[in-house]
Amino acid sequence: MTQSINNSRRNLFSRRKSLAIRPPWVREDIEFTNVCTRCSACINACETQIIVKGDGGFPEISFNNSECTFCTLCAKHCPEDIFDLTQTAWHIKAQIQENCLTYQGIWCQSCKDACEPRAINFTLSVGKAPSPTINLEQCTGCGACVAPCPSQAIAIKSE
Repeated sequence: MTQSINNSRRNLFSRRKSLAIRPPWVREDIEFTNVCTRCSACINACETQIIVKGDGGFPEISFNNSECTFCTLCAKHCPEDIFDLTQTAWHIKAQIQENCLTYQGIWCQSCKDACEPRAINFTLSVGKAPSPTINLEQCTGCGACVAPCPSQAIAIKSE
């Protein structure tokens, strides 16, 4: 009798290669889950409360209600050697998904209105709703465009 292994249950114990977005300025030369003690100092310090307890109690980013202001409080309050404020904050960018209202002919620019660096622009077309484009050079990955989107069509993902 051959016993099959249920990999989905095995993945419960894996702490590596998570798709979670970690706080900004996490050192690139470490495995986050090996160094983070899950003390919640960064979660408590976050002024916009976008750092939440994720899988296994490790801090991760949720742009569902707010954005990152790059205040550095998460890094300054962490007792571990996890953050490096001399490096780029993170390598994530906004991406517009197929469920964007403009692709359904509905005029909406809520993401553009929320984007302070003006990385989201709309191209006018005759007889159609303006279509969005993201200037990846200007996008900071702050997530300000995520919460205002009425169709949840903005995702922040690794470059």
